[in-house]
Amino acid sequence: MTDDGGSPREPRGRTGSTGVRARTGGAGPDGDGGPERSTVPSTEFRSYYGRPVLKPPVWEWKIPAYLFTGGLAASSALLGAGADLTGRPALRRASRLGSFGALVASTYLLVADLGRPERFHHMLRVAKPTSPMSVGTWILVAFGPGSALAATAELLPASVRATLPGRLLRMAARPAGLSAAAFAPGLASYTAVLLSQTAVPAWHDARREMPFVFTGSAAASGGGFGMLLAPVAEAGPARRLGAAGAAAELVASRLIERRPGLVTKAYTTGRAHRLRRASEYLTLGGGIAALTVARRSRPAAAAAGLALLAGSVLQRFGTFEAGVASTKDPAYVVVPQRERLRARDAERPGT
Repeated sequence: MTDDGGSPREPRGRTGSTGVRARTGGAGPDGDGGPERSTVPSTEFRSYYGRPVLKPPVWEWKIPAYLFTGGLAASSALLGAGADLTGRPALRRASRLGSFGALVASTYLLVADLGRPERFHHMLRVAKPTSPMSVGTWILVAFGPGSALAATAELLPASVRATLPGRLLRMAARPAGLSAAAFAPGLASYTAVLLSQTAVPAWHDARREMPFVFTGSAAASGGGFGMLLAPVAEAGPARRLGAAGAAAELVASRLIERRPGLVTKAYTTGRAHRLRRASEYLTLGGGIAALTVARRSRPAAAAAGLALLAGSVLQRFGTFEAGVASTKDPAYVVVPQRERLRARDAERPGT
């Protein structure tokens, strides 16, 4: 994964900063001769030989899956720490094990997408606060030991628990779980910042709402996982977390769709729209069930948990698809560029 998008190498010929073929040369309508105005076509959006203005992301399905598992690891760690402090051993065990399992899956997906495992190691050679990828890598590394230690304490066999190493490990489990919970908000949200800092129009334009979508989706998935595996008597915090996360995700997602501008079309048409609409139905149903029938019925709690998990998965894949779609149509680059030109002209005195 990289922090920014890029443009394909342009063929020979007259192109502008967007890579879109200009219909006329020379100065623009106002005669200022600005390079941006002289290269933006007036009626149609075409790029050379049908090539996109921006390179579509080369990431595979592993990246949206990585976005989901990272959020699940974070929210489960937070829920596990709360269950530990409030005396809910079954919910604590499920959440700690779920958090570490999701962390292992997330790390595998990230390293697999990088192509060569040593690339992950190379990212740890420097810490760059201005790079979301660098910050996220260090958050992942800081989160991992606490999650692993807390999960290991849950897996100790009875014969080991009574030994000195077993007792020491169990004593260290609570501080380790709290450590993981402290880094959980950063782990749940940094991927949204990472995507929104690329040149992909659909992701960059939604940079204000996407962190709320991702953290809400993460909370919904963690709550759903707890509801799925913990008994009803202990799953109260999981139900509340799942419902709150579902509400935050749904509201932020609708705000993206109602943003002014062409780029919202990427979220409301095509495959991205179908995935996100299915996610909305599942998340809404799971959130309502978490507050109603899941409080009394174990099968209903499990069904609500599965709905929240599935909704979170589809939300990440839908967001990913919207970004890919927005790089394939030159209009997503050219129309915002025209709007900036109009705004600039409106601010000029005497226009």
